[in-house]
Amino acid sequence: MVVIWLTGPSGSGKTTLARALEEKLRELGKKVEVLDGDEIRKTLYPDLGFSPEARKLHNRVVIHMAKLLSRNGVFVVVSLISPYRSVREFAREEIGDFVEVYVYAPLEVRIQRDPKGLYAKAMRGEIKGLTGYDGVYEEPKNPEVFVDSSKMSVEEEVEAVLEVLKEQGYLNGG
Repeated sequence: MVVIWLTGPSGSGKTTLARALEEKLRELGKKVEVLDGDEIRKTLYPDLGFSPEARKLHNRVVIHMAKLLSRNGVFVVVSLISPYRSVREFAREEIGDFVEVYVYAPLEVRIQRDPKGLYAKAMRGEIKGLTGYDGVYEEPKNPEVFVDSSKMSVEEEVEAVLEVLKEQGYLNGG
């Protein structure tokens, strides 16, 4: 099947879009799993840390899980910051059937949303290297889908992704 890879900094709207896509794909009769980076990290290795090496390891685990599910006929929605282009390119090569979705929101919107309180901690100096704040986030150069969650409704975002899935033949016949 296909892996729909949602990338963007914390607070950009990845999880919200992932859950909405999951619901819509189920309505269309598809088998679907969401691989949420935060949930996987918390479950498998809560003490891993956030160094570049730890992030890359975490991403490789998610890539492997997504590949296994996808090759067994499951639509996989990955919700993962995945800050490095090289890792996302590795995912694309490794998985094959891959649609990259850049979930964008301006910094001021992400700070306002701050679902995990990370931006507040970063602004107080309690954490350093927050991806997309004072840490690296390499924006995708050519994602199949770009959504701006500060300007689009979740429904519009879902439709943008579904349109690309249709164009690429993943939703033909139902």
